[in-house]
Amino acid sequence: MSISRRGFLQAAAAGAVELSLPRSAAAASLSELVNTGRSARASHPLNILILGGTTFLGPHQIRYALERGHSISTFTRGRTAPTIHKDLFREVEQLTGDRAGDLSALQGRTWDAVIDNSGQRIEWTRDTAQLLKDSVDLYVYTSSTGVYYPYLGDDLTEDTAVLLEDLPNETLREQPSYGVMKANSEMEARRAFGDDRTSVVRPTYIIGPADSSNRFPYWPVRLQRGGEVLVPGKGHDRVQYIDVRDLTEFMIRLIENRTAGTFNVAGPASTQGMHAFVYGVHAALSSEVSWVMATDYEFLQEQRLRFATPWLMPQGDYYGSARINIERAKAAGLTYRPLARSTWDTLEWWWSDAVTDERRATAWLAGPRSFPMTLEREAEIIAAWKRR
Repeated sequence: MSISRRGFLQAAAAGAVELSLPRSAAAASLSELVNTGRSARASHPLNILILGGTTFLGPHQIRYALERGHSISTFTRGRTAPTIHKDLFREVEQLTGDRAGDLSALQGRTWDAVIDNSGQRIEWTRDTAQLLKDSVDLYVYTSSTGVYYPYLGDDLTEDTAVLLEDLPNETLREQPSYGVMKANSEMEARRAFGDDRTSVVRPTYIIGPADSSNRFPYWPVRLQRGGEVLVPGKGHDRVQYIDVRDLTEFMIRLIENRTAGTFNVAGPASTQGMHAFVYGVHAALSSEVSWVMATDYEFLQEQRLRFATPWLMPQGDYYGSARINIERAKAAGLTYRPLARSTWDTLEWWWSDAVTDERRATAWLAGPRSFPMTLEREAEIIAAWKRR
């Protein structure tokens, strides 16, 4: 009898769970592990508008919302085609316009909730929130833990003060920095809808299938290759990340429960260091790896290696970037997939037709916004570490 790769992974998960739990608990835990992301239909179907919806976050939100029995409209410029869950978009009302000046497709319409995924300018959020405040019940704004920059605390909660203007020593620019833009956009949503009709979600680094960045995919792909692998930072340096499906399912449940408020959305559920992270990713693979743990910050700074997401050197303005308090979101129902599941599913997507050969070939080439390590750069740093 043959078994699919996914079937094998599920069977392996079953064995692991059953070894450590009584049979009744094992059955429940296995169902939760294997079926994470599957959903019963909601008791009250809703009409949900997603501003954006075709790149990373949106397709996952659409998948889960449709599974739950909701109706979805998207509002985009019509320039970007989804790369995953493409067939589901036949069930989606696709409205076309431009948040920079053409919101006519949203006029005269009503929805139960709106998810603002594409709020990249303060005025975009202000204009759409003002337009929709009398025709939508709940405004869900997708913000970022970037609002806490500079990350100077040990326990950054939703009540931590955020900057609404760039610091005086910041480089002058036409637009405010990302964190300042997000913080002001949150205010615009609340100003239009009020605190009792606004839900602000602040995710940290988002991982999983359809990742539009090359940050998290670096680790599964690199560890799958095997050999000497450079890991920067000390073992206890904290890391935080969130699977895109855990994030999107949490957001849809906020809408279903009509939960207003502000929520930091990060994982894993308990504190994790950088070494535990790479061990966790590698545990899902069978490659032979030799770890090169470069733990000396001074050396790493000399090599101009100050980050390798989800790791950021915990110094200065970035000290608390992975010290985001997540207790409020967990209390509101945030759940987590295992890191192994995120790893497997990211690799399955990475080697599928959803990713082009060109992207795979150029993902980690040097460039002004590239991931800080290529194979060549990694080898150079490893050689320097051994010589030090």
